[in-house]
Amino acid sequence: MIYSLREGVHRSTVMDVYPRHKAYYEAFRAAGGGLLALGPFQSPEPGLSSMGIFTSYGEAERFIAGDPFVTEGLADPKLLEWNAVHLA
Repeated sequence: MIYSLREGVHRSTVMDVYPRHKAYYEAFRAAGGGLLALGPFQSPEPGLSSMGIFTSYGEAERFIAGDPFVTEGLADPKLLEWNAVHLA
């Protein structure tokens, strides 16, 4: 999943919502949600802000449905299916 900030959303607004987003992703994971990794890009391209990796497409959809960054209109999510190569 990749989040793109909506046009006109300022960093200060993102930081105001961030505590609710953090509480949400921590609770989602603690409740057994399939969140593997989540975080912002270090050097984002314009408009791209963060990425999440989930155990399934359905878990990503479930996460997005309740994430304050989405429900409060800050980010537009894009779901991408990924064929991970496992190296062990």
